[in-house]
Amino acid sequence: MPQLKQSAKRLRQSIKLAKSNKLVKDNLDYLFRQFKKAVKVADKVKVDEYAAKLVKSIDKAAKKNIFKQNKAARKKSQVMKQANNTGKK
Repeated sequence: MPQLKQSAKRLRQSIKLAKSNKLVKDNLDYLFRQFKKAVKVADKVKVDEYAAKLVKSIDKAAKKNIFKQNKAARKKSQVMKQANNTGKK
């Protein structure tokens, strides 16, 4: 347990922020899973839909500093690469 008032407040803040970040990351993980399923069955319409949602969510996470900018750019690049290769053989 923190001994100082400021330490106790900081602990409360960090716990609240961790919960918030976890919700965002869990939502992103869900979208990634749905996107991968759509890629696997080669459903171009759903792939494009989930790719757009993913890119938007990744940008929001980067803006809130949940992801670093380079990680966000890497993730978006991976999503777009998979989306563009769907249906091509």
